[in-house]
Amino acid sequence: MTIRERLEWLSRMAFLVFILVSAAFLACYLIYHYKTGEQSTKQMTWIPPWLRAIYLVILVPHLLLAVGMLPMIYLAFYRAYRRQWEKHRRIAKPTFFIWLYVSVTGVVIYWMLYHLFPSMKG
Repeated sequence: MTIRERLEWLSRMAFLVFILVSAAFLACYLIYHYKTGEQSTKQMTWIPPWLRAIYLVILVPHLLLAVGMLPMIYLAFYRAYRRQWEKHRRIAKPTFFIWLYVSVTGVVIYWMLYHLFPSMKG
């Protein structure tokens, strides 16, 4: 196995792991909120407006990019499967950085909801 083949194999495995972990997280998240009926953002009126604005500035792009990256992921996967490497690279690079942004802001949003604003829960 050449170095190039090994790197290609590692890239494939990393992509599959990213897809599986992200899909598992999304499934667990949706099932949890469906079963509990919990709304994460109950009455944020007591929170200072400047802090609520920061929360929304993080939340809105997170949601829009999370939805927008789904077709990008599919396209990157399809182009790699078809071995259209140049087209794959063009979509895979921005997709990776959007995925990274969504992942990091997801953790920040979780922290804000459940640790910065704990009294909102329940």
